[in-house]
Amino acid sequence: MAEDRVNVMRGYKATLHNPNTSQQAKQHAQSVLDDELGGDQPSEDVHNAQSGDKDPMRVAAGYKAAQHNPNVTDEGKRRAKEGLEHVPQE
Repeated sequence: MAEDRVNVMRGYKATLHNPNTSQQAKQHAQSVLDDELGGDQPSEDVHNAQSGDKDPMRVAAGYKAAQHNPNVTDEGKRRAKEGLEHVPQE
């Protein structure tokens, strides 16, 4: 299942970013990601499978929250505003 592959990928990506992990372990993790897990394809598969299941009200709430969050950049707020314009209204 694609979601299982994504979870395995997450573990290897965490290894790559962990400062306490040896260089040998990081090389192995990168090798597995590149050669066995197909790069970013599993996460794209999961995204495509789940994209139709999102509640438009929750999506709109996320965009609105981003517009009012002081930690979001001006660019992020602009994109949230644009995204909100494309959310289907019920």
